[in-house]
Amino acid sequence: MTLSGQHLPDSAERTRGVSTLVVGAGQAGLQLAVSLRDLGEEGPITLIGDESHTPYQRPPLSKTFLAGETETGALAFRHPHFYTKAGIELITGDGVSDLALTPDGPAGSGTARTGSGQTLAFDRLALTLGAAPRRLTLPGSDLGGVCYLGTLDDAARIRSLLGSAKDVVVVGGGFIGLEAAAVARSQGKAVTVVEAADRLMTRAVAPMVSEFYRAAHTKRGTTVMLSAQVSGFDGAEGRVITVLLTDGSQLAADLVLVGVGVVPRTGLAERIGLDCDGGIVVDSEARTSEPYVVAAGDCTVRPHPLTGQGRVRLESVQNAVAQARAAACSLVGRPEHARTVPWFWSDQDDLKLQIAGLSAGYDHHVLRGEPRSEQFSVLYYQDEQLIAVDAVNSPVDYLVVRKALTQGVNLPVDLAGNSATPLKAVLASAAG
Repeated sequence: MTLSGQHLPDSAERTRGVSTLVVGAGQAGLQLAVSLRDLGEEGPITLIGDESHTPYQRPPLSKTFLAGETETGALAFRHPHFYTKAGIELITGDGVSDLALTPDGPAGSGTARTGSGQTLAFDRLALTLGAAPRRLTLPGSDLGGVCYLGTLDDAARIRSLLGSAKDVVVVGGGFIGLEAAAVARSQGKAVTVVEAADRLMTRAVAPMVSEFYRAAHTKRGTTVMLSAQVSGFDGAEGRVITVLLTDGSQLAADLVLVGVGVVPRTGLAERIGLDCDGGIVVDSEARTSEPYVVAAGDCTVRPHPLTGQGRVRLESVQNAVAQARAAACSLVGRPEHARTVPWFWSDQDDLKLQIAGLSAGYDHHVLRGEPRSEQFSVLYYQDEQLIAVDAVNSPVDYLVVRKALTQGVNLPVDLAGNSATPLKAVLASAAG
């Protein structure tokens, strides 16, 4: 695939009135449409999504919304009047069911057909399709009370069921599952987390942090089962009552939340012949294998944002926003080459985990603080170079490492490992 050597026309070559279709009305889709306007684009922009809601924040769904502390209206990114004022045609509740590029027309142009039968012509195309929760196909997985959390409607349904639930089983020990488990436990429910791997949050954190979170959730009253696999579900009158495990044991459950990862939505991209490999393949400027088509957000795989090597898929607000801006710049022929540091966060009870960088491939780490105090940070190194931090209730360490990674400044292992020395001072010394 040849991505990096191709570029779109610069602004002098653009034609006013060029229409852009953004398929997917989540964080990345809205950001892309707004970024086009910020870049001076005056042509028609259509933003389309299959959910009935206007674009909304998703991180609170497993946190404050599920807990009943945030209501639907507070989740919207923008007031409905914004879209009219910005000249963005927003179509909700009617997703794109088919796409076709025009073989003999201008590169990147084509038509889309929606579920309701509308036909939308476009000169430029952006795919911000997101990802869907990975679903189980086990016996009984279609019983009532077996839930997945991917949309606002999903979260509202789970919140309603949670009110009367007594025994909650969470299948999957990732961010979503553990955040939901913390909410359920705070409401007095009996909560069990079932994780197939031998530790929690395997894709996101190192073993030391996994073990801390296992112990912290256990201390707060959650039962955590590691290396445990679900074989199916039993029910009565169409509703789940039992979770069955492969070792023969059974767990009482009147509510099951499944959080076993997500599947990037690549079907439309594949239909128009784009390269896909665990996601829509894009370069650092969010260009697909068809350089006049861009993609951004959870549906993509991209080069490592700091090293440019390999391919990674990043499920985060930061990546959705940064990629969407890069995609908009590519569409107007002004590729952006900004250095972006991945960052993530997770709120579980009174534990705030903040991550900057990607720790995969680390060969050394240093611990600052004491895990037993529930306030510490772990800095990760590869060949003596700082690559990431996991910070638990340690916002200063998180911000310092994020700044160091953004500036390309290394924090020497020997200095960073001395908890008595403020990390700010280490950065100041390293930056010279």
